[in-house]
Amino acid sequence: MTREEAVRLARGNPQNFLHVARSEIDLPPDLDPHDALVYATAKANFDRLIADGVLVHDARPAVYLYEQVMEGRSQVGVVGCVHVDDYAADVIRKHEKTRKDKEDDRTRHVLVLNANAEPVFLTFRDDPGLQRLITEGVRAATLYDFTASDGVRHRVWPVEHPAAFVEAFAGVPVAYVADGHHRSASAWRAGAERRAANPAHHGDEEYNWFLGVLFPAERLRILPYHRVVRDLNGLSSGEVLERLRDIGRVVPAHEPDPPRPGSFGIYLEGRWHLLVLDAATIPRDDPIRSLDAALLEERILGPILGVGDIRADPRVDFVGGIRGTAELERRVQSGEMALAVAMHPVTVEQLMAVADRGGIMPPKTTWFEPKLRSGLFVHTLD
Repeated sequence: MTREEAVRLARGNPQNFLHVARSEIDLPPDLDPHDALVYATAKANFDRLIADGVLVHDARPAVYLYEQVMEGRSQVGVVGCVHVDDYAADVIRKHEKTRKDKEDDRTRHVLVLNANAEPVFLTFRDDPGLQRLITEGVRAATLYDFTASDGVRHRVWPVEHPAAFVEAFAGVPVAYVADGHHRSASAWRAGAERRAANPAHHGDEEYNWFLGVLFPAERLRILPYHRVVRDLNGLSSGEVLERLRDIGRVVPAHEPDPPRPGSFGIYLEGRWHLLVLDAATIPRDDPIRSLDAALLEERILGPILGVGDIRADPRVDFVGGIRGTAELERRVQSGEMALAVAMHPVTVEQLMAVADRGGIMPPKTTWFEPKLRSGLFVHTLD
């Protein structure tokens, strides 16, 4: 979210966790967001929440179950700590590149707070033993049960016998970062810095662990991450459509959402078109090049619309998640953008296949919804 959105959400509520996670909202807007005062303010706000009893330390090591229900769909994850060595050894697998400036910021945030302020969203391939433990665990009385302002219901259960979950996860070969690549990278870096600064390091210290919520992959929902392009690279609308017909079948569309992988909704001059690529031309044996985001870059954004590196080209922007295709129409109709592309969502299985190969997905490929609620779980490093 933007700084302005964070200010609006936290206004009048000193207990809002944005005062910790985005503490720049409590400081002048022209202050450098990486100024030392930003991190000191986060620490002061964090300490105040503890002193006021808003955040309470667990008396003993614990595991929790955390359910989110959105639009009638439930996902239950296991809340606990994962080891920085597993991150380094790729037992916790990644599928996105991280930016150094964001890593630097979050690493400093962890070290100044002496805490992982927000958990990493992790997933793992479904395991019958763990699913049984989860099913049994949610029969107990809840610790928390509330519906947030966005309509998502959140429930938390304490686990009576956490050792059973620890033992069950020992049989899970790998986990995957679903959302939180910068948080996990910064947690690993913070742990490494604390190790280097501790001549008596022995490996059991809390800084060797960082906070995660591990969800079975079967229940997760990925929403599409759409694209908008500012201009048509000197082409007319008719010329763009003609070029698209060279790479696939183009027909008028009654619905903006593409029906399957290998197809795209194209919004141009107030009308939706469906582009369907020839399935025989899609390299299904390559988990990265077969992704719709990669196909879009390789066949449309680059050769037709002249977009360069989409990480840096200001002519392209992204519209993710629950903003939906109505936002695509709005941005084109406003004249801000010339063309929009509605994407089909990737699957969790595709994400894991890319990570298993050690690959990197194209930027802005996955949007997980609902997001983890900040402020429910925090892990201190000592």
